[in-house]
Amino acid sequence: MSHLNYNHLYYFWMTQKKGSVTKAAEALFLTPQTVTGQIRQLEQRLGGKLFKRKGRQLEASELGQLVFKYADRMFSLSYEMLDIVHYRKEDHLIFDVGVADALSKRLASRVLMSVIPNDDSIHLRCYESTHEMLLEQLSEHKLDMILSDCPVDSAQHAGLLSKKLGECDIGFYCREPLPTKPFPDCLEERRLLIPGRRTAMGRQLRHWLEVQGLKPQILGEFDDAALMKAFGFFNQGIFVAPAIYRDAILQYQPVIEIGRVEELKEEYYVIFAERMIQHPAVKRLCESDFTSLFSGLDDFSAGVAPVSFDGEFS
Repeated sequence: MSHLNYNHLYYFWMTQKKGSVTKAAEALFLTPQTVTGQIRQLEQRLGGKLFKRKGRQLEASELGQLVFKYADRMFSLSYEMLDIVHYRKEDHLIFDVGVADALSKRLASRVLMSVIPNDDSIHLRCYESTHEMLLEQLSEHKLDMILSDCPVDSAQHAGLLSKKLGECDIGFYCREPLPTKPFPDCLEERRLLIPGRRTAMGRQLRHWLEVQGLKPQILGEFDDAALMKAFGFFNQGIFVAPAIYRDAILQYQPVIEIGRVEELKEEYYVIFAERMIQHPAVKRLCESDFTSLFSGLDDFSAGVAPVSFDGEFS
């Protein structure tokens, strides 16, 4: 009896994970015809159909579900092996971390540096993108961990776990002079700079404005928190920022805080694959207590120089 072709099995596994031949082909840098042909050869080898049509969608057959269950265990284990080999770079453990663009870079760096030892035993590599793109890269084993503003849905992303690191209130800021109306009515007096619709804070803020019956004029939407604040410093618009940065923001005069909303919370999460739980940095991060950082008791704002406008402030 001939041996199983694991390339054929891998193409089937990718198709089932991606949900379509087209998406699998894109991930594999192959044509859909090639992927389809390889799956057909696997079906001939196994003596049955692996997929069935449900409308325009492909759905795993009973045989396909069984094969996928075994293939998923096999390839997940192979990825875990590659991860372990990948970690080793001379005398270092490589630690690839994705940071959601909606998050403060200052906070992300503070969190990461708290779990990276000073003995150079861990080589940190950071990447920035959207929450959705980072999740996809994490699922494909291209990242070890993500820092984001929302948790992962484990039902949709099997094998991924998330832990809440903390949360803080949201403040509203603008340049002088002060708006004439009291907060929050003053939000309709000037144009508003807000987080983008894809961010957790952006969705929270829009809901809160609707509940308050406010209809402010939106100057701009920003996925990148640093860019939003830079716009706020250069014009008369009102912008939002986590309250833990109040002291750092107010160091740049004439910016003032015009209000704070306790119902609005910026949340911070770490997301990682279950296989990564024993990675030294992930383990240390999950065991760390960041209460002082998010309560404002930490020296997070102490000694922060006035903001520069090259995008570094966030």
